Amino acid sequence: MAKKATTPSPPKRVQAPQARSHTKRGAGAGPDDERRRRILLYALGASGFIGLLAVLLFLVFGNSSGGGGSSESGIAKTLKAEGYSYKEYAIPVPPKRQTHVPSLTDKPKWETSPPSGGPHYGTPAAFNFYDEAVTPVQAVHNLEHGGIVIWYGPDVSPATKAALRTFYNESPNGILVTPFAGFGKNIALTAWTGDPNSYQTGNDFGEGHFSQGTAASPKAWKAFRDEFRAKGPERFPLSAMQPNQ
Repeated sequence: MAKKATTPSPPKRVQAPQARSHTKRGAGAGPDDERRRRILLYALGASGFIGLLAVLLFLVFGNSSGGGGSSESGIAKTLKAEGYSYKEYAIPVPPKRQTHVPSLTDKPKWETSPPSGGPHYGTPAAFNFYDEAVTPVQAVHNLEHGGIVIWYGPDVSPATKAALRTFYNESPNGILVTPFAGFGKNIALTAWTGDPNSYQTGNDFGEGHFSQGTAASPKAWKAFRDEFRAKGPERFPLSAMQPNQ
């Protein structure tokens, strides 16, 4: 008896694996990853630029400050090298914006002693080399005109006084040299500078310049004179500031 033919059963269907909705690590980045990369690169580039800018600003401006203040000016360095101090300051606004006082006995409040600018008597002293003290409130008027006033103490040596006189004689216009009581062996160089236009309107009273030392230093005296002479807020030409004028 012949065997009955059998029909093979169909193969089982294998279900295809479902595709994952996210990109495997290490595979090519998707749009979001590319966007994040660009943002990061831009941020790094911007921070690098800002850092570079900060370095450049420091190199340009960083050395111009020391201890929170401005760097020493050329005149300050010159005077310091000669043993002289230096102070520059804004002249305070006087009461009622009036710079003149009515009497030689008035004693205004000044920023330095001896004075280097501020309230003063209405008539200046004659420019000269004095052995007797000029009243300070009068000498300040000479500063207003652009003169240089040099004050020396009663205890300076004869040699130092002789050096002062020699310096004065070399270029006397706009120079007043006077004793100053209680100043010991000290010498003070004073000047008052400013913009005549602003000064006349009462908007700006200029700057005072004060230097003090004890050494006989024609170099320091000359540097101060050449820096500030004839630059007063009520400016006179040197030809109008001759001795005895």
